[in-house]
Amino acid sequence: MSARFVTLKVLGSLATLAFVVAFNFFLFRVVDTDPVGTLFRGRSLTDGQRAELTRQFGLDGSTAEQFVDYVKQTASLNFGRSYKTNQPVIDEIGAAAWPTIALVGVSTLLSTIFGLLAGIAAAWRRRTRTDYALTSFTMATYSMPDFWLGMLLLTGLAVGLGWFPVGGITDPNSDATGLAHLADQAKHLVLPALTLTVAYLGEYALVMRSSMLDTMREDYLVLARAKGLRDALVRNRHAVPNALLPVVTLVAINFGFVLSGAIAVETIFSWPGLGLATYQSLQGPDLPMLQGLFLLFSAAVILMNLVADLLYAYLDPRVRTA
Repeated sequence: MSARFVTLKVLGSLATLAFVVAFNFFLFRVVDTDPVGTLFRGRSLTDGQRAELTRQFGLDGSTAEQFVDYVKQTASLNFGRSYKTNQPVIDEIGAAAWPTIALVGVSTLLSTIFGLLAGIAAAWRRRTRTDYALTSFTMATYSMPDFWLGMLLLTGLAVGLGWFPVGGITDPNSDATGLAHLADQAKHLVLPALTLTVAYLGEYALVMRSSMLDTMREDYLVLARAKGLRDALVRNRHAVPNALLPVVTLVAINFGFVLSGAIAVETIFSWPGLGLATYQSLQGPDLPMLQGLFLLFSAAVILMNLVADLLYAYLDPRVRTA
């Protein structure tokens, strides 16, 4: 992979991020032109109190001055202080990031594994009962809204059968530590992770099935069979590795989107991650927190798109010369 190709991709991503930073500043000022009035609605504020609060929140001065200050603070990872908790936004985001990374990481791993296996099995046994059953199931899961699926699992497995906790990351009445504490967290993780796993495995399965069917038409697979190689060897050594390319890049892209798209699932299960923090910030609205979260989610999508582009070029040299 040439240095020029990598440089162009990195510069393109940085340009996109710069646009997002500028858009992020103006978006929330259009949405809420008077954050002080919104935050303290229903309370009587003197002109002096309003002016002091405006200064504290960094809303004094012209729009140009505010924008320059915003860019400087963003470059130093200073996103201001949360209106709700009066804590630095970066600290609030840091505390909420790890639960989301754990949830998205587990669900992405599981959905990728089961999606790939389903897609491979459906393609290799095309036009059989296995193909029809797997394709029907994956299409059904792919079309399900994740929040609706989450509510079904919550109602059936948590409320109805009582197999899992209804929400949170730990039992508030538990004082467990060590492995017992991790086991408690794992039990709370099951339902939200299962929701995202089922919601996304259909996409991976359908893409893998389509890619496998295209690969199976290639001449080198016909030649491999003509040499007398067993079907399992032809599939595992020749067909699957070449069909994986679209799925690998899709996983990289989707990881960024899932990181920012777990708002509904985290809210349903009261999972204390970035999604729940976004929902709670919208209630205020907590302008600095929303700005920080929006920028983080956008940066995650941009970064994972960059990773996908570089990974695709590494795996398929034709992309670099196109």
